Amino acid sequence: MPSLNISFTDDELEAVRAAAAAEGKSLKQYVHDLPLREQQRLQFLRYAVAWGEQHKGEFDEAFAGEVPPAPGAGQQVEAA
Repeated sequence: MPSLNISFTDDELEAVRAAAAAEGKSLKQYVHDLPLREQQRLQFLRYAVAWGEQHKGEFDEAFAGEVPPAPGAGQQVEAA
């Protein structure tokens, strides 16, 4: 089975160890799962964005009074 050596600074490794412990996983299992979770997260985001774009008209129609004007439509955008 292929493997991978990853270099961390002492501080980085301590942070990764703490994150693994917080999830109740070994360091090896935690680092293994990270890219898989990221792949799932990106797939979810792509689906959610596509769904939102498909249904934007319905939401704009249903909540017509609540749709904020687009930035640049005669308004200044203020920094928070």
